[in-house]
Parts: sequence; structure tokens; C-alpha cells
Amino acid sequence: MNFSSIEEVRNRIDHIDSELVNIIAQRAECVKAAAAFKTDHSAVRAPDRVQQVIDKVRKKAAEAGLPEVIIEKVYRTMIDAFIDYELEHHDQLRQEKAIN
Repeated sequence: MNFSSIEEVRNRIDHIDSELVNIIAQRAECVKAAAAFKTDHSAVRAPDRVQQVIDKVRKKAAEAGLPEVIIEKVYRTMIDAFIDYELEHHDQLRQEKAIN
């Protein structure tokens, strides 16, 4: 990419950030849906699945020319946040089932 000013760079970053927010929102909907299929907190935490995801994105990062350490840090942070989100939703679902 060739930019002629810092404003162009910032505008491009802003555009990418908007796209990322939309994509992360879609991921959140999937995470929320997954909570309904999991039986307990250990199933939500799923360390083996977390490692599978990390391995996949590290490979994709390498193919894209992105340092793997960057994508791993981003994904570990995102996954930690989504685990918290999914645990909350999982607990809410269990409470709703207990009431009904």
C-alpha cells in the first residue's frame, strides 16, 4: 500500500477497524450460540479448542506475512474475552432452564 499522508493511513485504519468490529460482532453471535451446546464451564473454556484456533491463525498469519506472535497475542486476548462472554451466556441459559 502506498500512502501520501498520515491522514490516508489513519482513514484506512479507521475503515479496517470498522470492518473488524463487524466481523468480531459476528464471531460473538457464534460464541453465544455455542454456549447452548456446552454442558459445563470446562466445555466453554475448551483449552484444546483454544490451541487449535491459535495454531490455525498462526499458520494463516505466517502465510499473510504477519508475525505469528502478533496474531497469537490478539487472538489470546480476544478468546479470553469471548470465554468470559460465553460463560456469562452459558450461566444465563442454565438459569433459564432451571426456572422452566
